[in-house]
Amino acid sequence: MKAAADRIRRVDALRGFAVCGIMLVNAWQQRVRHGPTSIDWVMTNLFQSRFYPMFAFLFGLSFALFLRSAGLRTRRPRVVMLRRLAVLAALGAAHMLIDPGEVLLPYALLGVVLLLPASLLPRGAVLLVGCGVLVASVLDPHPYVLITALFLLGLAAAPGGEARRGAGRLGGADGLGSGPLLGAVCGTAALLAAGLTWWWNHAPPGGGVYQAAALCGAAAYATAFLLVARRTAVFEALGRMTLTNYVTGTTVIVVAMPLLEADHTGAAVVVLTVVTVAVQAVFCRWWLARHRYGPLERVWRTLTWWGTSLDDSGSTWWGTAATGQTVIRDPRSAVPDSRRPRPGDQPLDRA
Repeated sequence: MKAAADRIRRVDALRGFAVCGIMLVNAWQQRVRHGPTSIDWVMTNLFQSRFYPMFAFLFGLSFALFLRSAGLRTRRPRVVMLRRLAVLAALGAAHMLIDPGEVLLPYALLGVVLLLPASLLPRGAVLLVGCGVLVASVLDPHPYVLITALFLLGLAAAPGGEARRGAGRLGGADGLGSGPLLGAVCGTAALLAAGLTWWWNHAPPGGGVYQAAALCGAAAYATAFLLVARRTAVFEALGRMTLTNYVTGTTVIVVAMPLLEADHTGAAVVVLTVVTVAVQAVFCRWWLARHRYGPLERVWRTLTWWGTSLDDSGSTWWGTAATGQTVIRDPRSAVPDSRRPRPGDQPLDRA
């Protein structure tokens, strides 16, 4: 059970780290340019396009984890997943009224047309196709080509239920890699990202150099975070409430648009992001100490499982709903302690 707890914590923590970066980039992209600033250089070369690849990879990995845990609760896990994606699409459509560039709706649609069929294929085939699309994404600047590749790679990376005990030393028990692999990937990706970014700045070529630099930067940031982050409770809490944090983050950006438009230095982007993420972190820790899921996450889960038969006895999700934090929690972590027994009516995954 300890491996399962570690898996959940690393996935949630990395997702929370990605959400922080996405908030920063989204705020910067909404700023009206009055002229190039040092903030613009830093954002373009060090942050832009470095965080959404992490999020896309984790979406594919979480897709597989949810399917696995849903299979322990119902005989039709893919039907439940289809409903889960339909609810996400509806939330995305509503969110589009606030942020026309939002990603929830496209992610849900890609999940239906790409991940659901791919989940029926052997893992090796998914990995092969994902690698092929990844190569193509370097040459095609459209972000959804890269997102497609990372969805597939995340799906292929997620360990099956039988792999939890005998996870390989390099892959780790959660598909995110163990120390030796993470160290090798981090060092290689950082060197490649630095070299490609320098090349792009000094002799801007075609051929996907910027895309390759951004992808290498994302890999370097993700692996470095997994290597050096030891106390990740704040990031775990942010990651467990990703949907709530993403929607509230874009809402804050829309409300703060007059401030972003009036700022000529770009400092408002940093201040707005730091304040927003800090408030979200405090709220997430407070909320998760009292509830098992975030506000929007609870709505998403309830609508996903509503009326679904959970076992052969015919019991349903709506007949056995659990609304509060009902398991004993490790005070060092934002997530419940998986070594304690869970009520039987609650799905196992939190990805």
